[in-house]
Amino acid sequence: MSATLAKGQSINFYQATMPIILSVFAIYLTIGIALGVLPKFVQNNLGFNSLIIGLVIGLQSLATLLTRAYSGKITDTKGAKKSKMSGIILSVIAGAAYVLAVFFQTSPMLALGFLLLARIIHGVGESFLVTGALTWGIGLAGHEKSGKVMTWNGIAMYAGIAIGAPLSIWLSKGFGDLPAFILIMLLPLVSWISTAKLPAIPVDKDHIRTPFYKVIKTVAGQGLSLAFSSMAFGCIASFVGLFFMEKNWGDASLAFMTFGACYVLTRIFFASFPDKFGGFKVAFISLIIEAAGQIMIWTSASKAVAIIGCGLTGIGFSLIFPALGVLAIQKVKPQMRGTALGAYVAFVDLSLGLAGPAAGLAAGWFNYQAVYLFGAISCILSMIILLFNKK
Repeated sequence: MSATLAKGQSINFYQATMPIILSVFAIYLTIGIALGVLPKFVQNNLGFNSLIIGLVIGLQSLATLLTRAYSGKITDTKGAKKSKMSGIILSVIAGAAYVLAVFFQTSPMLALGFLLLARIIHGVGESFLVTGALTWGIGLAGHEKSGKVMTWNGIAMYAGIAIGAPLSIWLSKGFGDLPAFILIMLLPLVSWISTAKLPAIPVDKDHIRTPFYKVIKTVAGQGLSLAFSSMAFGCIASFVGLFFMEKNWGDASLAFMTFGACYVLTRIFFASFPDKFGGFKVAFISLIIEAAGQIMIWTSASKAVAIIGCGLTGIGFSLIFPALGVLAIQKVKPQMRGTALGAYVAFVDLSLGLAGPAAGLAAGWFNYQAVYLFGAISCILSMIILLFNKK
């Protein structure tokens, strides 16, 4: 097979996307590992408070958000393969900075500096990797399978985080923090190897690029709908544990597992639905299910009902990203697909950054159960926005 795919050509879906999905999974394992080990390392080893922990954790998402436009530009002008490979290289560099933080932990401020640098580089790497991987996968498999490509990449992302976090906790308990950080540095090599032989997709260098702000405006309807739908996920991620404690229901591990299992299984069994039935129909039905799940948690009088609500939220949330993504990329030319995806995914970054504080206000004014009324209202707002942006 040639190094670059011929224009208009596509290859078998799984042949095209499975190496990319493995590559994305390996990088998101590094993100999950960092999330699992960093809070304890910053607090116990370096002696900093929760404010600094929050800064260290949040800096990666901020770096990702701020570089979405640039990663989209590079993807469209230099190629999706180059963009994704740049993300891999940056992840290796981030891993090296994490390792240096361990070696210099006897000087907490210097170690913190290395951690902050690592988080910024890790965030930029994530931005390049996701935009490049999605664009590359769609280019290889064909536009008509774009929803399926986004669905499977989403599985890889969430599975990587879900497995990486407990893996790093286990490693740090048994072997200390250094092996976890070394793993962050080595896993990108797996990501590199898995896609090294895949052909690149052609770049139209003569295409006149649309400014990023215009691309955002083009996909803003789908992006805002995605942002409000993501609030419900943020409510579960941030507050379901505290909600269970408030109700004296024990730990919320089963709630998290139910949400995750329903999310992943829905994506596995219904991956083709956005392409088959259309993005609008799948997104709207998904939002109804997600809202119902949030309402169940809000009105729950027992642990079992709350867990079922988490499962419904996972089922509903699962296909919203690919369904709305299908609508978003239909609005731009293929040469601008990377920029459009970068703009579209930025709405998730923004949403997850705002969900915690907004839901925290709801909890402060009322209680933790009220957080899920906020989540349900967010889903309803997402539906209203979607109704005005069917195409």
